[in-house]
Amino acid sequence: MWRELAPVGRHRETGGYRRYAWTPADADCRAWFRQQAEARGLTYEADRNGNQWAWLGDPTAGDAVVTGSHLDSVPDGGAFDGPLGVVSSFAALDELLARGARFARPLALVNFGDEEGARFGLACVGSRLTSGQLTVEQAHRLTDAEGITLPRAMEAAGYDPDALGADPERLGRIGAFVELHVEQGRALDLSGDRVGLASAIWPHGRWRFDFRGEANHAGTTRLEDRRDPMLSYAETVLAARREAELAGAVATFGKISVEPNGVNAIPSLVRGWLDSRAADQVTLDQVVGGVEKAARAYAEAHGIDLDVVRESFTPVVEFDHALRDELTRILGAAAAGGDGAGGDDGGLRVPVLGTGAGHDAGILSSSIPTAMLFVRNPTGVSHSPAEFAAEDDCVAGVLALADALEGLACR
Repeated sequence: MWRELAPVGRHRETGGYRRYAWTPADADCRAWFRQQAEARGLTYEADRNGNQWAWLGDPTAGDAVVTGSHLDSVPDGGAFDGPLGVVSSFAALDELLARGARFARPLALVNFGDEEGARFGLACVGSRLTSGQLTVEQAHRLTDAEGITLPRAMEAAGYDPDALGADPERLGRIGAFVELHVEQGRALDLSGDRVGLASAIWPHGRWRFDFRGEANHAGTTRLEDRRDPMLSYAETVLAARREAELAGAVATFGKISVEPNGVNAIPSLVRGWLDSRAADQVTLDQVVGGVEKAARAYAEAHGIDLDVVRESFTPVVEFDHALRDELTRILGAAAAGGDGAGGDDGGLRVPVLGTGAGHDAGILSSSIPTAMLFVRNPTGVSHSPAEFAAEDDCVAGVLALADALEGLACR
């Protein structure tokens, strides 16, 4: 499965993935998911928001156990973020069938659409729509860099944009959702564990900073006569790093748009996007507030107008404690049997760790019990072609997921 999926959407020069929502690469990923489902005799369906489902058992019976993740990517992303969870879900099902498992609850595998938000600027679109956290009106206003709206992109890909919307009936069928994901950090590598459980997702959001100055000639305009928004932006980038360091948080300006974007022209507009995350809401507010205060001071000093817009925000997500405790018990018992999901010494450790990355499981946590498994990432690198997980760790993740699903869904 991994070899079949690996070439899809991979950029020849960078080695990274460009699997953006509702593009040909995304269509190829969706076709792969459907093929995997049908090859196993699973009931396949795509829901009203474009999420893909593969069912073992009656989809309408209720109290289903669901696992999966996403197949789309950030620009030049790595091979593991998202796809590892989807591939592992099929592999875990294969493992359970090989064990002769008898299912007492329906089981579903899912590929959520547009998790990364690389094309339309909003993460977890599929799960946000399903849970009602993104309204139809808001979804219809989403556009990509070419001005193509989400509805138009979906229609071009063969989906009905008029069907978009909350899907409480579908969520009502789900008793538990477990998402496996490569760790986007080095906590497991440092602790020597192959697999861990998530405790919570840090609160996080995206803010757009618009610095407006005056376009002018780069060669003839005196320095003292300039209203250059790039200066204020550059100073704000440094301020974000300082505020994050002081607070023990993270803050990143990772995307920028410049107008008129000419080498020999002073910009009239510099638009930068801030991504900030912290362990708690108070700290996050402190960081973002500090960055905005500094930005406004720099803008005033250079005669620049500044607008700050919060484009998205997700509060702290505490994963369901009862489900997490049950998975801790299941995985601890399995590790005692020496399946390799625990530490390298075969011990009972099932570390529980927080994360600063958002996931579909976090979005769905307000509607249904959710949990996450993390697979060790020896470098801690993610959202990059250098993202990596060793094959034996991936296998340990599959076995841990199989154990979790067996404990939750089987007799």
